[in-house]
This record gives sequence, C-alpha cells and structure tokens, in this order.
Amino acid sequence: MANKVLASLVTFAYKVWYDFSIEGEENIPPEEGVIIASNHRTYADPVILTMKMKKPVTYMAKEELFRNKLFGAFITALGAFPVKRGAGDMQVIEQCVERLREGKNFVIFPEGTRQKTNKVGRLKTGIAVIAAKSGATVLPKGIIVEGEKLHFRGKVKLRIGKPIPPEDLQVVEGDRHSINAAKAKIYDALKELVEVENE
Repeated sequence: MANKVLASLVTFAYKVWYDFSIEGEENIPPEEGVIIASNHRTYADPVILTMKMKKPVTYMAKEELFRNKLFGAFITALGAFPVKRGAGDMQVIEQCVERLREGKNFVIFPEGTRQKTNKVGRLKTGIAVIAAKSGATVLPKGIIVEGEKLHFRGKVKLRIGKPIPPEDLQVVEGDRHSINAAKAKIYDALKELVEVENE
C-alpha cells in the first residue's frame, strides 16, 4: 500500500511539473506480469513507466545508487533492485526472470543506454533472452520528450502499445535466429510508438 501511495504522489508531481500525457492505457494487461520494454530518454523514465500499471513494477538500478540510504529507500519503494557492476549477464537475466515469475511487471530499456532524441537505438539481445526464459508478454512503451532534456512544463508523453504475447515472438532460448527475429519485432513496435510523430 505504501508503495502505491508513493507512486501516486510521484505521478501527481510529474503532472504538475511537466506537460504530461498518457496514451494507450487500455493496452495494459489487467492481470499478468509483463516485460515493459521502452526507449530510454531520461533518468525519470523508470518512474514514468510505472504509471497506470495495476501490478507491482520492478526494474534494475546500479548498486551505487543504493549507497545513499534515503535515496536507496526511495527507489526501492518504487520497485528498483540493485545490480552489481561486472555481474555476469546470465546472473542479471536470472534476477529479472525471477521477478517476472513472481508476477511482477519488469521494466527493461533494450537499447541499453539513454538517447538524446526521440529515436529508437539498436536493441541489445537481453530483451529477447528474458522473453525466452520467462515466457512473459512484452508490453512496448514509448517515451517522447520535448527537447533533449526534461524541463519545467516541457511536454512529456507516454505511449503504451499493444502487448506482444510470447506466441507472437516465438523465441527459442539459445537460437540466434529466433532471438534476432524477436528483437526486430520489439524494435518495430517501439519505433512505431516513438517515431510516429516528429516531436
């Protein structure tokens, strides 16, 4: 309950501080935990992506961010869990899959880094591997920001796409062809959400 109250307060603050809007709320699956795949524009993206989700949302954050106890408690309450730099890729992926199996929504930025424009960069393989190991639905989301950085009353739009069920991805763990095909499908979904408008 405390987490939901905090998330509601943060959402309210965003709507006051920015010219914020959400499209496609009807596309959110009501029950199952999903992989939330999004482009990455700002440090605020993890919080933006938790908005309107009906089940708990979790996401990775580098271990160093938890050293400040107050800030660490804040992002933990919003669903973050620490990932150690240098940890093996499969170890991190197993952590992600475990949370999906607990029924939580899991946020991932498949580009692996922030972009300075409303363009979708090349995706890394992790998104397809997590989809293969978890069998979870992928929910694509696009974040569109006015200008290079967030600023007071700047336009920020969250666009929620249609879910991509595992049968549409048909990812086979360890099969490079199916992994690349799934990655391409997710990329196309993100591109349609983010680049459909020249903002």
